[in-house]
Amino acid sequence: MKFTSTQNIEKRNDCDITVVPFFKSQKKAKVAASISSLEEEWEFAVQSQDFKGKKEQTMLMYSKSPKEKRILLLGLGDEKSCSIESLRRSYSAFVKRCLHKDWKSANVIFPIIKDVKDIDIASAIIDTLYLSNYEFDYKSTSTKSKALQSICLCGIGKEALSYAQYASHVFSGVNLTKDLVNGNADEITPQAFCKLANELAKSNPSIKTTILDKKKLEKEKLGLILAVNRSSKRDPALIIMEYTGNPSSKKRGAILGKGVTYDTGGLTLKPTPGMLDMKCDMGGAGLVFGVMQAIAKLKLKINLIAAVPTTENDIGSNSYKLGDVYTSYHGNTVEVTNTDAEGRLILADAVAYVEKNYNPTFMMDFATLTGAVEVAIGDERAGIFTTDLTLEKRLMESGNKTGELLWPFPMDEEYAEPLKSDIADTKNSGGRKGGAIQGAHFIKKFVKKTPHVHVDIAGVAYLDKPRRYHVTRATGFGVRLMVEMLQKYYV
Repeated sequence: MKFTSTQNIEKRNDCDITVVPFFKSQKKAKVAASISSLEEEWEFAVQSQDFKGKKEQTMLMYSKSPKEKRILLLGLGDEKSCSIESLRRSYSAFVKRCLHKDWKSANVIFPIIKDVKDIDIASAIIDTLYLSNYEFDYKSTSTKSKALQSICLCGIGKEALSYAQYASHVFSGVNLTKDLVNGNADEITPQAFCKLANELAKSNPSIKTTILDKKKLEKEKLGLILAVNRSSKRDPALIIMEYTGNPSSKKRGAILGKGVTYDTGGLTLKPTPGMLDMKCDMGGAGLVFGVMQAIAKLKLKINLIAAVPTTENDIGSNSYKLGDVYTSYHGNTVEVTNTDAEGRLILADAVAYVEKNYNPTFMMDFATLTGAVEVAIGDERAGIFTTDLTLEKRLMESGNKTGELLWPFPMDEEYAEPLKSDIADTKNSGGRKGGAIQGAHFIKKFVKKTPHVHVDIAGVAYLDKPRRYHVTRATGFGVRLMVEMLQKYYV
């Protein structure tokens, strides 16, 4: 999208549609901006109470003004309860009215909300425009884009335009993540991830990519990644991307993402309904690639290691076996009691390798790890698992700011007891009780000293169906959260 701005609403652009915000009040809807020249356009709709200004309510009208062909009345709900999140939801209703039409240009009139800063209003609306204006499908009829192309931000100054430019870089990463998670499993493969990592390095001098292919994984003895991969015709990889935005600093964090590009469950075979969405089981990897693209475009002055262990978890005569014991990169042995608990296996090798070879100041891994986290807290928040309260607080704050919400889980050592094995150093699964916490504890066993956070995004990376400002099932969850946190605390 191309953005322009004007402080004077009367100097708005000629466009296909102008959006006018309203609050709901006791008698009739109240316009939420100062714009007298268009009052005649909506007077009857407001007086008759056909339009009441309820949150997310819209009414489309054809305009007599030479400036716009159409006017959309947009309800924000009660002014006193108008929040950043309710703004996101209301303005997404506007974008969804425009999608699949041939309306390419819009004037977005900014509301004036008591006790809410203009820049906070601007960021909420601009983020929503990017989130809701996303397109992805495989339909043969999708020959051209139906998305909005140009937006004039009306009633607000250059600060909003500056934020729009910043957001364009962030959302290049968000949309990359969405594209990867939405894509076919036969297209988004470990080899496709390797190619993408090399392309990011080629287009961004601040990124260096190193790929451990199957031979290197065997040489380095990353036995858990190799075990999960055994029945796939596609080779696994551990992809390392080093972003150096601050060469004078030796400090660098690390983010890791689970990259299982399709998960059958292995010999612990999933039923058909459980397998339908398993192209999304690389949501953590998608998040990592999105973050790397965004921070490179923003040229953040940080240093960051990104690691993606990637493979398919297929089924066949060479599948890794239930009840067998496999050796990790650390040398720890793992009794496999569930081949569908494969994400923690590949992440265990990856966190151990990154810690030993790169000595990061912190590590965060993101994974569509367990159905248990969705059973526990649904699909409104991701689960966060850590004993480092500083990292937890920073992630929680950033999630609250961006609307990508997290919920902390307990990490008492008692939750790890079901992972004890009679024949190996640990099991990879200890049953249903506390399943999401068990998964976090398993990964933690392979981190020796580095402050570590595990984030389970199984419920939020890929929804049952589109909703609110998410117009496809893939949400791009976590990219905005991580960029916010890295920029606030590590620049």
